[in-house]
Amino acid sequence: MKSSLLVSCVIPVFNGERFLADCLESVLQQTYSPIEIVLVNDGSTDGTKAVLDGYGSRIKVIDQARAGKTIARNRGVEASSGAILAFQDADDLWLPEKTEIQVKHLAAQPEAGICTCMIENFWEHEVAEEAERLRASKYDGARMATLQGIMLRRDVFDRIGGLNCSIEHNSEVDLLFRARADGIAVTHVDRVLVRRRIHADNVSRARGERGRADLLRLAEQAIARRRATDAKN
Repeated sequence: MKSSLLVSCVIPVFNGERFLADCLESVLQQTYSPIEIVLVNDGSTDGTKAVLDGYGSRIKVIDQARAGKTIARNRGVEASSGAILAFQDADDLWLPEKTEIQVKHLAAQPEAGICTCMIENFWEHEVAEEAERLRASKYDGARMATLQGIMLRRDVFDRIGGLNCSIEHNSEVDLLFRARADGIAVTHVDRVLVRRRIHADNVSRARGERGRADLLRLAEQAIARRRATDAKN
């Protein structure tokens, strides 16, 4: 599908050489065009640069000192040109039709500023025991995608002030809370369009209590915003 709407895919990476090529290929092989890939190399010290060098001008690379995913994503957006923004993690995969489906969904609902989709996990062999243990649990099957599954209009991103740099994990939750508080409509594609790779080095495996504390803080902030809005009305 060719369109006049440029979609910018922003990818932060820190020491991601192992799966980075798979991730990039899943974006380059989308059934939709045009897509711009903006990759922010967040202080990698492994072979990430060598992987990126192999793609030449097909991707735009920004190098920065280690600052974390959220800052890297905001910087990638600043360097991008698309009217539509999407995000990906350097170890995950997009299904080939993801961009096309979500762009069509937004086009059919011009009142919506954000489109979400479903995600599913897949496990590397190194964590096969975990995969077996979690079989038939909430982690084994489709569920609401995190930031890798969100597509939004650039003017919406700018309107709500981008991603909250004080949050390293669950920044998509905060993004959606703030968007809804600002009256921005969110539409949803009830299909798995992203595959999340589970491996021994997943950052999310180590976030533990920090991630749960972030979620609690975000929920409290959302409630406070809702009360403030109700008080004005």
